[in-house]
Amino acid sequence: MIQSKRSIMKYTIVILSIALIAGCTPFEKEGIHPAPMPSTKPSDKIAKQINNMSLSEKIGQLLIVGVEGYEIDENAKIMIEEEKIGGIILLERNIENAKQLLSLNNSLKSLNSSNAIPLFISVDEEGGSVSRMPIEFKKLPTNREIGLLNDKKLCFEVGKLIAEEIKAFGYNMNFAPVLDINSNSQNTVIGDRAFGENADIVSDLGVSTMNGIKSGGVVSVIKHFPGHGDTLVDSHVDLPVVNYDIDRLNAMELIPFKKSINEGADAVMVAHILMNKLDSEHPASMSKAVATDLLREEMGFNGLVVTDDMTMGAIIKNYDIGQAAVMAINAGVDIIMVCHGYDNQSKVINALQNAVRTGEVSEDRLNESLKRILKLKQKYNLKDEIIDSINIEQINQRIGEITL
Repeated sequence: MIQSKRSIMKYTIVILSIALIAGCTPFEKEGIHPAPMPSTKPSDKIAKQINNMSLSEKIGQLLIVGVEGYEIDENAKIMIEEEKIGGIILLERNIENAKQLLSLNNSLKSLNSSNAIPLFISVDEEGGSVSRMPIEFKKLPTNREIGLLNDKKLCFEVGKLIAEEIKAFGYNMNFAPVLDINSNSQNTVIGDRAFGENADIVSDLGVSTMNGIKSGGVVSVIKHFPGHGDTLVDSHVDLPVVNYDIDRLNAMELIPFKKSINEGADAVMVAHILMNKLDSEHPASMSKAVATDLLREEMGFNGLVVTDDMTMGAIIKNYDIGQAAVMAINAGVDIIMVCHGYDNQSKVINALQNAVRTGEVSEDRLNESLKRILKLKQKYNLKDEIIDSINIEQINQRIGEITL
């Protein structure tokens, strides 16, 4: 019996050797093809990428910053090449005309060419009264005008067209649509940026616009969670206070956000609003009760959470911007937006670095956000590609076809 087993083993080894020399397995000789070895999962690649990043690189990815003027300056170079920031936002001050804007975005991407991680090139392009498109382009109607028609198909087409417009310049992220319900006629910051006063209409049209933007290959960031529609104070100026409890929020302000999350929202902007009944000490953008307990745990959102601009009056009049950024990260926010001032951007970076070194923020907490950031950049296949030219006439023709 022992001799028989040895003979079988020798025979098996001979067969395997012959098969390997022939470049196949014995199973393939018989027409049997074993399952291929699994390739590395995207999540494994991201984890490996994070493990190879320095603390400075990790913190850089947690920022979207503004730049000054129509061209790259020395501060922008430092932010991109040395601090390895995760994204740029362009504002009205950065846009002179179509040629200049394309050149600026191309320059930003070129500066980032030494970084393995592409930039979020972002903009506030809502259409209507909040538009960052150059003067050569026709204007889109306001959300209020669109909301009066209550046409979901139209909203999808508008969202898709917005994506086409901004992607032509190399943008890949848009802080739109606005999902605030304009329930307070004295509100000075939302107004015609909202689709209306009805929660269901805002939900339906907001989701359709979001999906239109996404269909154009642009990241849509819905805003301003948990709802800026019923406020008297403009958060650009100072800190608004909302005194509604969770029952009221669920019955009104949160409805559009819930529907968008259920429909696959990728990213949410959290507003600088003090939700007094949820957290009487911290604005939503710095509140664990809002950013984690409500948005992530109760509403089931697993995507990217971005603050509104931390240089707005709501924050800088009431908090140290560096400490505010640390509180926001600990609250569960993934990206800190700093639109104005190189000094402000440096303060945020330094504060986050110090917070990790002292243990106030754990590196595991940074890694959680990095996973979401890198996953989203990978999902949209972001690349720092240079764009040669734009067909303005074609885009304007498409805008002209939008009829109300």
